[in-house]
Amino acid sequence: MTHQNTLKEIAQLFLKLGIIGFGGPAAHIAMMRQEVVIKRKWLTEEHFLDLIGATSLIPGPNSTEMAIHIGRERGGAKGLIIAGLCFILPAVILTGIIAHYYKEYGQLPEAQSFLFGIKPAIIAIILAAIFPLAKKSVKTKTLALIGILALSLSILKINEIYILFGSGFLALLYSKIKNQQTLTLIPLTAFQFIKTTVVTATNWNLFLLFLKIGAVLYGSGYVFFPFLDTELVATGIMSRATLVDAIAIGQFTPGPVFSSVTFIGYQINGLLGAIVATIAIFIPSFLFVALLNPLVKKLRSKPAIAVFLDAVNVASVTIIIAVCYKMGTDSIVDWRRLFIDPNSIIYSYNFVRYK
Repeated sequence: MTHQNTLKEIAQLFLKLGIIGFGGPAAHIAMMRQEVVIKRKWLTEEHFLDLIGATSLIPGPNSTEMAIHIGRERGGAKGLIIAGLCFILPAVILTGIIAHYYKEYGQLPEAQSFLFGIKPAIIAIILAAIFPLAKKSVKTKTLALIGILALSLSILKINEIYILFGSGFLALLYSKIKNQQTLTLIPLTAFQFIKTTVVTATNWNLFLLFLKIGAVLYGSGYVFFPFLDTELVATGIMSRATLVDAIAIGQFTPGPVFSSVTFIGYQINGLLGAIVATIAIFIPSFLFVALLNPLVKKLRSKPAIAVFLDAVNVASVTIIIAVCYKMGTDSIVDWRRLFIDPNSIIYSYNFVRYK
């Protein structure tokens, strides 16, 4: 296959995922695994897991960064850009259209009926895909115990970056003690939250605000709301009602939840504001992945880092399981949804197993 055909294949896949990718980062990653590990065999299960772990350790939208990683693995630098753009653009365009009509008419289209049916099915698809990843990631009893601990902490709503790094260092510490080695501390770069001054509705300030968010925000769409509440509502830039609508749009449109910033930028400063905010929040993801991707395989070959990555991979999988638990408690609240969910689980399991 020529490089041009490879890039075309990458574009087609991630454009499709950008259009049909409902359900947030966990669902997107499940879909990517189905396409690139099971169906197309672009990556091994183990390497896919390593990319999930590596993505979880850097700020930014996890599923978008996974798309960029996969594009880089398959098509080099051009594949990196094409995969990222094709995954992002469908959501951004749809969100921009909704943002325009929202500004004109002041209300969102009805989406409750759609969400009513789709959420349980999304949970089932995620769980069906994450089960094989969990089996691959839990290689030892130690990793199983770390996974149980990480799952418990995630359900208790402990910050996921603490869980990920804590799991890695716990496994590393245990390995060093077990092998009677001297523990060497690994220096970490501390991401400092830069406090902005009063942000006025200008494109430059919009760019700086969302560039900062894209560069420091861990946890993807699941911690998006409180962060934006602090940055936008507390400073008087936007009402909380409008912000809630923005997050809702990010949830019920396909693709990355970060497309909410397209809506936010549009409400603050029109079409140009939407473009500036969208570019700013996604730039760090492309840069982080471009720097990190070449290192993943090299790091895996180093014993101490391999121990760290194994624990981070287990923690990443358990965090996705915890997300499913939270989604389930929020969405499966009556017999109709319970009726949807078991059928979805059976179908999804068979789809993942036999596709």
